[in-house]
Amino acid sequence: MRHFPASALGLGLLLVAFTLPSRAEPPLPVDALFERGVQALKAGRLGEAETAFRGVLQQGGNRAYVHNNLAIVYQQQGKHAEAVAESREAIRLDPAYAPPRIVLGGSLLALGRVPEATTELERAVKLLPKERLAREQLARAYARGANPGAAIEQYRALRELAPEDPEYAYQLGRAYLRLSEWAMQRLRAIDPGSARIYQALGHNYRVQGRADLALRAFERAAQADPKLPEIHLVLAQIHLEQKNYDEARKEIDRELALVPESAGARALKQRLEAVEGR
Repeated sequence: MRHFPASALGLGLLLVAFTLPSRAEPPLPVDALFERGVQALKAGRLGEAETAFRGVLQQGGNRAYVHNNLAIVYQQQGKHAEAVAESREAIRLDPAYAPPRIVLGGSLLALGRVPEATTELERAVKLLPKERLAREQLARAYARGANPGAAIEQYRALRELAPEDPEYAYQLGRAYLRLSEWAMQRLRAIDPGSARIYQALGHNYRVQGRADLALRAFERAAQADPKLPEIHLVLAQIHLEQKNYDEARKEIDRELALVPESAGARALKQRLEAVEGR
């Protein structure tokens, strides 16, 4: 069986060459018509490809992969409802054939039917666990379905399948960022005044080099929960960086009062004493 690569909504899908069992050998025109459709689809001549695949079906070539190819045509034309119908027919004819589930998932996503898309793409991944295209689409479905943790698992699997591909490393990083944002949104909904919200904001500001905003965020975190460990330590670090030595000492003492064994606070205290002793 021959395979021809194509693309549908960013998917590199398999176009399966037309074959029938030897006991029902098709006439040459049907085989040639199917091949014409494959070549037209590869070349982007979608109208010609649609006509060819429909002709194959009309002449008795009612096979799952013919419906799959026609679904790809419709998907590339933006006719997602038609792509869904053809994909479902392909799956009905051969439930173990995974490619139409990937096409179906992509078109369902385009139609905004995220739960249905997720279900089909999960089935595709079970059938083809090493198929990267199925996992890529499933990760997108999870992200759109507000399930960033599951999206991370898919990108981690993709990283294992293709460790040299920088795109998967990038997408995995973005997925972790979305998970962080999702967690923050959940936290705001549960407890809008949580010290953890201000703590996370403070860390983000520090990474951006915006020390004044970070200082204010950590101060609000300390006001929300004065006994939360590490807040006073970070405040001390910022004050020391800004040469506010008195404030740095106060925050170190507060941190040590909460966590007497804090190695970070003790090391910072020694650093402060060294700076003041110069």
